[in-house]
Amino acid sequence: MVDVQHWLSALPPGVLYLIVAGVIGVESMGIPLPGEIVLVSSALLAATGVVEPEWVATAAAAGAIIGDSVGYAVGRRGGRPLLQRLGRRFPKHLGPAQLARAEQSFARHGVWAVFFGRFVALLRILAGPLAGALHVPYRRFLVANAAGGLVWAFGTTYLLFSVGRAAEHWLKDISWAGLALAVLAGLASTWWLRRRARHLEPADVPDEAVERVPAGDR
Repeated sequence: MVDVQHWLSALPPGVLYLIVAGVIGVESMGIPLPGEIVLVSSALLAATGVVEPEWVATAAAAGAIIGDSVGYAVGRRGGRPLLQRLGRRFPKHLGPAQLARAEQSFARHGVWAVFFGRFVALLRILAGPLAGALHVPYRRFLVANAAGGLVWAFGTTYLLFSVGRAAEHWLKDISWAGLALAVLAGLASTWWLRRRARHLEPADVPDEAVERVPAGDR
């Protein structure tokens, strides 16, 4: 994460905001990218005055909402064959077992899986395409998607920004400690929602389960 933060700090603010939106947007479309790392790194830079926190949060929220919506449209058009192709391309992140767990989450929790999925790495990547492939009504999807994206983006950014500014004020001569405190705050910023979302992760499902359950039954 420190390397990402160093790289981002060398960019003009406008370019950094576009990268935040772009990385998170592409991740939300269903392509595994380090969206959360980019957001945390940018929020820490905002605490040092390199960029503005409101623009970091806005870029992250826009990327999350738009990316999920594009992923939804692609998933609705491509259906399960598209998800299976993605699984073959990214077996570590989107393999049959991961897809089966994500589908179970949607079956059990509906659009709440979209909201809380923003705070869970697997569902953050799959929520849009999977909701489209399962024909979740777009209006309901959009409400949950927008709410989750806004809470995740602004909550993470401003908590890290606030703690980072406090750390900079009190720990000016111990920069590593300020960074450590800010990172711990970043973990704490999503602790409650991650704990709340933990029940969205069903028990591991054998790979063959994906093939046994017909798409229409889910």
